[in-house]
Amino acid sequence: MNLANINWDIESAGTWPLPVKAAVVLLVCLAVVGFTYYMDTQAQLEELSGLETREKDLRGTFEVKQKKAANLEEYKQQLDEIEKSFGDLLRQLPDKTQVPDLLVDVSQTGLSSGLEFELFKPGPEVPREFYAELPIDIRVTGNYMEFGAFISGLASLPRIVTIHNVKINPRRDTSNKSKPLVMDAVVKTYRYLEETAAGATAPDRKRR
Repeated sequence: MNLANINWDIESAGTWPLPVKAAVVLLVCLAVVGFTYYMDTQAQLEELSGLETREKDLRGTFEVKQKKAANLEEYKQQLDEIEKSFGDLLRQLPDKTQVPDLLVDVSQTGLSSGLEFELFKPGPEVPREFYAELPIDIRVTGNYMEFGAFISGLASLPRIVTIHNVKINPRRDTSNKSKPLVMDAVVKTYRYLEETAAGATAPDRKRR
């Protein structure tokens, strides 16, 4: 078959040899398939890829929620334990009527540890969310062992008492050699705020 002898005019396509006709039909089919893929199938494949990604994300979210649901009873048990611990801590916070006794306990703890008070000055209450801090500025004289006994005694009180800003310096007056050191500190006790008092402090905090 000599291709040069073929009349390539489209109107003479009926006279083309069979192999030429088959090749032309194949090329036309390939062009149609390529055009269809470009116009429709490619967009569908991109949409499918997006849906697969979303399915993977949803599956991950489902697995996380499923694990939470499976551990729901354990979470409830932990919440009960937290509420019980919180209640135990609240019981260690004195109410307003118990504060004077607590201040006496702090003072007596220092004296029983062998310390001598040069300053014991309760400051104004500092309201927090559901409790109030009661800072006490103290200055005591003693030695390291007595300071240690005092701090240990504060930790063993039935109420929550903490100590802050501790500064220990040599005592200027060295006449009493058994008390060679001076300790300045802030002892903080805490008082539980009743619901009405706690609610009253909230607007103050917002204004600040």
